[in-house]
Amino acid sequence: MTPVRDVAIVGAGLLGLAAGRALAARGRDVVVLEQAGIGHPGSGSKGGARIFRLGYPDPHYVAAARRARDRWHELEAESGRQILRPVEHLTFGTGLRGVQDAMIAAGAPSQLLEKADVAERFPAVRVDGPALLEPDSAVIAADEALAALAAGVPEIRPGVRVIRLADDGRQVTLQTTAGAVTARAAIITAGPWSGGLLASVSVPVPGRPTLEQVAYLGPAGQDDAPIFICHGEQMPYGLPVPGSRLYKIGIHPSGPATDPDAQSPAPDPRLLDRLAELARTYLPGYHPEPVTTERCIYDNSPDEDFIIDRVGNIAVGCGTSGHGFKFGPLVGDWLADLVTCPDGSPAGHEFGQRFAIRRFSRPG
Repeated sequence: MTPVRDVAIVGAGLLGLAAGRALAARGRDVVVLEQAGIGHPGSGSKGGARIFRLGYPDPHYVAAARRARDRWHELEAESGRQILRPVEHLTFGTGLRGVQDAMIAAGAPSQLLEKADVAERFPAVRVDGPALLEPDSAVIAADEALAALAAGVPEIRPGVRVIRLADDGRQVTLQTTAGAVTARAAIITAGPWSGGLLASVSVPVPGRPTLEQVAYLGPAGQDDAPIFICHGEQMPYGLPVPGSRLYKIGIHPSGPATDPDAQSPAPDPRLLDRLAELARTYLPGYHPEPVTTERCIYDNSPDEDFIIDRVGNIAVGCGTSGHGFKFGPLVGDWLADLVTCPDGSPAGHEFGQRFAIRRFSRPG
């Protein structure tokens, strides 16, 4: 007879690995099922660089990012890997004041710089007004992060796709391409595939996956550039890539809707033109024509808040909307709480019901 596991996790991306590590550390018998492999080309967790920042126009997110930074440092100490590479961060644009107010409210350090000060201090970047300097930001070495998290998960099964779920109130049965797996609880961290899986147990999870375009620029001289985000209706951003002189740029969000099973790796000429214009506008220290390009999938929720909840014996962590990587180990702890705490509520989950699935069915 197939043994009943404590917890089965679907998806070995950032959140699945973080939850698996947190549960294994609590002595739980956990297995992670992954349809391809860690960091596979269609994964939202692939690539080598992500932004770690405290700067949000919401003090709750600022506070959560500070807690997540502590978790990253714990993982670095445990794994011997450098995951957070300190790099200063500039926030500018119409949303600057909201970010500054939230950081002040959360007690996070920042400094307002005038345009001339930015030009003198960061000649590789051009801004058209004041900018908020964040000293405690970093570039996340994303591949190192996934490797460190995976090392803490005793059993990961690559090449196993979960087809459907069933929850009989006592345990969850996961039908997979390699046979059935049963567990007392399941966690679905399958990114844009999560909604389809949860539909098999009549749990509606709205989402709109998009296929984003990023580009990597080579230096045109001075290349000591900080991270930057221009806060507005859309958010151009950039960050240096660890271990190279390349600079990654993108626009959050800008990609078309996509089927996660039909992603095209081909560059989008329209989006690349926009990225070249972004480089000409903000990055005098870099050539606007990219050295290389990449497509990446976003797992978007309707309101860009995450979806972290439990229904029956199934917990879900998805809807990270292109800004979830920095919170990885903290959300992993929250998901572990959801399936291990007696009342099913994450300890210290300062967002309360804000991330609950039921918010999408509320009137108005």
